[in-house]
Order: sequence, then C-alpha cells, then structure tokens
Amino acid sequence: MAESQAPKGGGPPTLRDVAERADVSAMTASRVLRDDPRVLPATRARVRAAAAELGYRPNEVARSLRLGRGTGLVGLVVTNLANPFYSRFALGVDSVVAGDGLKTVIGNTGQSLDSERELVADLVARRVDGIIAVPAAADQRHLAAAAADGVPVVLASRPPEGFDADCVLVDDFGGARDATARLIAKGHRRLGFLGSPPAVYTGTERLRGYNAALTDAGLPLDESRVRAGQTEPREAERAAAELLALPEPPTALFCSNNRNTIGAFRAIRASGTDTALAGFDDFELADALGLPLTLVAYDSDELGRAAGRLLADRMREKKPGAASPGPARRIVMPTSLVEYGS
Repeated sequence: MAESQAPKGGGPPTLRDVAERADVSAMTASRVLRDDPRVLPATRARVRAAAAELGYRPNEVARSLRLGRGTGLVGLVVTNLANPFYSRFALGVDSVVAGDGLKTVIGNTGQSLDSERELVADLVARRVDGIIAVPAAADQRHLAAAAADGVPVVLASRPPEGFDADCVLVDDFGGARDATARLIAKGHRRLGFLGSPPAVYTGTERLRGYNAALTDAGLPLDESRVRAGQTEPREAERAAAELLALPEPPTALFCSNNRNTIGAFRAIRASGTDTALAGFDDFELADALGLPLTLVAYDSDELGRAAGRLLADRMREKKPGAASPGPARRIVMPTSLVEYGS
C-alpha cells in the first residue's frame, strides 16, 4: 500500500489521491465510491478507509453534470435579507424544493439591479436547476435571458416584464386600500404615507391602494404627506419625524412594509403623540408595542411554498417524456387585517 501522506499541492484531496492511498487504480476507486457491487469487499474497505483518512468529498455537481442530471441547486434571489419577510419566504421555498432533493442557494441584491444581474449570471454559469427571484426593478432582461437559455424562472413579489414567467404576488393594492380605509373609518382625515423606493413594485402598488382609499372617502391626495424611499427603520424614523413635525401633521400613518412601520413606531413614541399607525406585513412582537396598530397580514411562508411548487412543476416539465409546458401562471396571495392594542 502507498505510504500515507497529505495530498500533493495543498488543495482538497482528489479521487487520484484516494486511489494512491488505497493502492488501487482511479477507476477502481471511482467504482467503490459509486457503490459498484462488483468490487471485492476488501478493496472496497481499503478505498473507503483512504477516502475517510484524506477527508475526500466527491464533487456531486460535476458528477451529476457528467450523468446528464441537474446540479441539484436552486437559486433564490432576494432584495433585502435584513427584512424578516425574506427569511420566512426562503423557508417556504426550501421546504418545497428540499422534498425533491434540491438545495437552495440564496443571494442578496440590496435592491441593486447591477448586483441582481451579476448574481443571476453567476447562478446560470453554475448551472442551477432553476431560479426564484424577487426583481429589484422593471428591467428584467437578464431574467428573460436565463429563461431563454432553458433555466426555469419564477418571480415573486413582482410580475414579469417583457417575458412570460410564473409569478407569486401578494394583493398589495387591496391590502393597502383596506388598511387605509380602516384608518379613515376610525375618523382620521389627515393621513401620511411611508413607503419603499419608487422602483419597488410592492411599494408602488401599496401607495396606489392608499391613494384609492383616500379617493373613495373623498379626501385629497396630499403629496406633502408622502415619503417614499425608506428601506430600513432608521430612515423610516427620520421620514416619520418629518411628517409629525408638519404644521398640520397627520393623525395617522400608513406604512408600506414592516421596516417602515418599525421606524414610524419609534418616531411616534419619541414625539409623544397619539398618532394612529397602520402598516403592511405582520411582524414578531407587533402585539407587544403597546400602540393601537392595524397590520395587513398574509402567509409569507405559503408565498415561498407557492413559488417553490411553481418552480418544481416547471423543472418536471423539462424531463424527457413530460407534457408540453403550459402557459405562465400567476398566484395572488390574499391579505387580511389584524388589530393590535385596540
């Protein structure tokens, strides 16, 4: 048997290193690690012992590609991992694709279109079996190109632009309209809005719902009470403080996501006012804030599961003998209102 020694070159051990350690050919070592029953038990034991001593791990991705299979990887592209929504969404995706033996690779774009382009290109180059993306902008040519190259693509929280693809959405417009209408029903006539950057589809739709509720109630659309562009609580806190310092400040605020709601809560507490607060996205400890709070709730885990199921279906359609792909599908998740501290 060859003398025990570390792999040459200082890199990870290779199949050839295992073969040399076990004093067998590379082909024999490969057969052992593929569980070929034709290899003698003694040889099998020797090769497995050598692999364990060296810490050898087979490259399953390369092996799958050689066998004509996929890599077993699904790319998940999101815009802000600091937002708890995305962790729940990712868990939902992973719970579905894991059932098909797939692993989820998560990438964060930070709302940057350039970062998203680079990330999608990298995932395609790594031969992922499919991509679920929360697009940062309306420019989705890179996602369209990935789909055209044969990579199944599912979008979340924003519909496809310029190409056909499955997508999962939340009823952003309806939820925002209902929450704003609830504030109006409680007697508020001066309302303010805190939202995401204009390029974010969900923020735009939620602002549209907020405006619709004001119009339905015969209230004016006052742009001076709208602040859009906040992505983190600290930014939202500053924006809310500006609104609360107006000569005629809003008596109620509607926030387009949980990050803005948290920032608005801090500003209201600091101001000592009794400003009412409503927001999109339920979040942990919302019931412990000690402030009357109306939230638009939906199942973010189920949103992820729905995206995972759509992608799994598209991946199955690529298998030999599968039926021809059907038309693009769109799933819209319903919302409900939750009241805390009333």
